[in-house]
Amino acid sequence: MFLFRRAGDRVTVDEARSRTGGDRPEAVLLDVREKPEWAAGHAPGAVHVPLTKLVAGAPLPAEARGRPLVVICRSGHRSQQAAKLLAGRGARAVDVEGGMKAWTAAGHPVVDERGNSGRIT
Repeated sequence: MFLFRRAGDRVTVDEARSRTGGDRPEAVLLDVREKPEWAAGHAPGAVHVPLTKLVAGAPLPAEARGRPLVVICRSGHRSQQAAKLLAGRGARAVDVEGGMKAWTAAGHPVVDERGNSGRIT
């Protein structure tokens, strides 16, 4: 069971990968960076919706609706904002401390929009 202590909680990249990876992930990894950042490199299996669109009222992608969310951005600032915004909408959301910079520093995989090896910009 995916446990959230309270809105605003943060998880490590290792915890994020554990919760959102594998055959039966308990949560969705939601990347809130802008399209060019996403295209250059993102975590495999992540779902994308930019923070700017969430702020403007865009709904979550279908595969993220009603599921626990682990929110990630480049460094952790936008993901904190997004997690709070989503929690205000009733979603169960935490953000990833250090974002994709910490993800890559930990040696976790990154792919581009074509599925090739990606990079974080």
